[in-house]
Amino acid sequence: MADFQRPNCPYYHEDYFRGRETRTCRLIERNPNSRPWKPALCKTCPVPEILANTRVEHLALEATVVKKFFRERVEVFAVCTKHLRRLEEPLVCPECEAERA
Repeated sequence: MADFQRPNCPYYHEDYFRGRETRTCRLIERNPNSRPWKPALCKTCPVPEILANTRVEHLALEATVVKKFFRERVEVFAVCTKHLRRLEEPLVCPECEAERA
């Protein structure tokens, strides 16, 4: 795992205290229905980009690891907690945008 680069994601956690070597994704870890997380999933995970570019102030995310076509990837479920609306596009909430206009 020498080529692993630490992701710039608030949900990524690593612990090296007293020789322990633990890496986890706390967002995926919260979902009991998800497949297990692996560090390689961070390379294609959409969460850091969503968090960096979203205009939704009241964003809640849930992530799960799914296997499609023999490859695992992270799928994200996004909700605007202000309007209690599922967001197909987690970068914009149509109701929040209408309020800003």
